Amino acid sequence: MGRNCFVWMGALLLSASVHAAGQAGQTAPPGPGGGGRGNQPPRPAKAAAPIDLTGYWVAVISEDWRWRMLTPAKGDYASIPINLEAKKVADTWDPSRDDAAGDQCKSYGAPGLMRAPTRLHLTWQDDDTLKLESDYGTQTRLLHFGDWKPAGGEATLQGDSVATWEGPRPPAINSAPGANDAPPPVAKFGNLKVVTTHLKPGYLRKNGVPYSDKTTLTEYWDVMKDHAGTDWLVITTFVDDPTYLQSRWITSLNFKKETNGGKWDPTPCSPRW
Repeated sequence: MGRNCFVWMGALLLSASVHAAGQAGQTAPPGPGGGGRGNQPPRPAKAAAPIDLTGYWVAVISEDWRWRMLTPAKGDYASIPINLEAKKVADTWDPSRDDAAGDQCKSYGAPGLMRAPTRLHLTWQDDDTLKLESDYGTQTRLLHFGDWKPAGGEATLQGDSVATWEGPRPPAINSAPGANDAPPPVAKFGNLKVVTTHLKPGYLRKNGVPYSDKTTLTEYWDVMKDHAGTDWLVITTFVDDPTYLQSRWITSLNFKKETNGGKWDPTPCSPRW
């Protein structure tokens, strides 16, 4: 158990450091579905997927357990780089008031939902839209690929998510006649990048730590397999909020793939656990 823990910690630190470096200004290579070949249009995101994210995944919470598995005490804001304005807002948190106002779902917006003790069900809604459902709070996120443009209107808890595959650069085009008649081999490794904006204000933590409507959630999704052959989904998240955060909040989330949906258990939103 101890050896496995160290292996996973190393993998998570590597994942977080790689994506943090990319966020710091390095330009990622175009993904497997990021452009056409010659005059051909790009392939749909589903066909271009370098990793398989579909199926049922369960959150494995081995870090920040006391904040993610229980409703934290009022005033317990450790590990989140909040500013004084955020503290003032969080200090007024009252779950009974949220309940009475019909705001039971304020901690179920995308920045908070993904850290919750939830199961995820991932399916393709269409060739360019990946659908994420959570049984915790019965929420749905749509991850849009390609040239999708938001419809506008009011901000929502799950916001507008634009997704891109990241992976190795496509092979160079050979100018010799007939050299490109055969399609190039498709790389089957890479990761998913998701950028979510247009978020309705909510809570980063169940005890009222706020995020504003100016928040941007950036996620990098990696799939890896352990020595037993089990698939794991590691999501490195970056939360940027100029209103309530002093600096970027970086976390890493772990999900284990399940064989089926036998443990799927949708529950409504609640201001408490």
